[in-house]
Amino acid sequence: MKFQPIKLVLSLFLHVYSILYGHSVFAQVSEVEKAFAAAEAKGFSGVLLLAVEGKIVFEKAAGYRSYEQKIPLVHTDVFEMASVSKQFTAMMVMMCAEKGLLDYNDYAEKYLDIPYKGITIKELLSHTNGLPDYQAVMDKHWDKSKVAGNEAILEYLRKYHPPMLTKPGEKYEYSNTAYVFLASIVEKVTGKDFIELSREWIFRPLEMTNTDIRTLEEKAMVSNFAAGHLKDKKGNYVNTNKFHESDYTVWLGKRKGPGRISSTAQDLLIWDQALYSGTLVSDNTLKSAFSPQVLNDCTMSNYGFGWDLSQDAYFGKIVSHTGDNPGYKTLIMRFIDQNKTLILLNNNAHESKDQLIKGAVEALREW
Repeated sequence: MKFQPIKLVLSLFLHVYSILYGHSVFAQVSEVEKAFAAAEAKGFSGVLLLAVEGKIVFEKAAGYRSYEQKIPLVHTDVFEMASVSKQFTAMMVMMCAEKGLLDYNDYAEKYLDIPYKGITIKELLSHTNGLPDYQAVMDKHWDKSKVAGNEAILEYLRKYHPPMLTKPGEKYEYSNTAYVFLASIVEKVTGKDFIELSREWIFRPLEMTNTDIRTLEEKAMVSNFAAGHLKDKKGNYVNTNKFHESDYTVWLGKRKGPGRISSTAQDLLIWDQALYSGTLVSDNTLKSAFSPQVLNDCTMSNYGFGWDLSQDAYFGKIVSHTGDNPGYKTLIMRFIDQNKTLILLNNNAHESKDQLIKGAVEALREW
């Protein structure tokens, strides 16, 4: 009998805690629901996923997989990742480093026949290399009835040799060329195709069953592939393959490294959680990947190995990356000190995505 008051107090405490905690969760879901509904009302098409400690706390889709066919989008649909792919390329390089196949301080010309000397692998990873844009060279000179891959890109950079933009290590300047080099270096040191090796080292071990580096023909065979859309002159959303600005995705359709991964929100969450477990590389390796790079003038560049880096007074360290292909806007934000995750996949390049991201971050702040 003398323990009854303690049991009563404990029971009341648990009851009150349950009410308060349940109310808090409901409040955050309600707020992000409002933000999502507002974006949907304005025409947003895509998927938003929020997770806390790897558990999905919000996931919803809006819009259309295909506007022409009026096929509704669902949260399991496959999207083009665009430059979100770079973090996977960086991981492949980090795995090669851990296997002793390369060193971050190696110069790229050790592995590739290129006209640009004195650029380290670390400078390729962190966009501090000063390389020119390969796409501009290919756009000007390539026969667009053919499909170019990394070998052709390297050949044309040798042939036309556009000048460096800056000296290596001088400044941060986003470089798709660098990530073409990195994928080619991975192939050189392993003797294997980059795409098959990505499957062997990352996608299959993590059971990312909807993730791959797909050709245009392979994408067409994926029944739940969410097409990118842009507005035509009449203001109607149509598939981006009807726009001239999308042509490069065809004639550069074999490039490896800077883009081309397609995936789902849930597969990206699997990837996100694997980075906490040390499954792919050690914690020390990841720590260096999430560290700012020191430039020649001793200032810091806030980009690691395939990740933008930022700091928040509440969240702590944030590592993120965006992707941008015709019609597609993608984002993964990892609040790594709190194991919270925001994934947004948008297939109509809608301006309301920015307000939706802001609302989602505010909801995660209180979760």
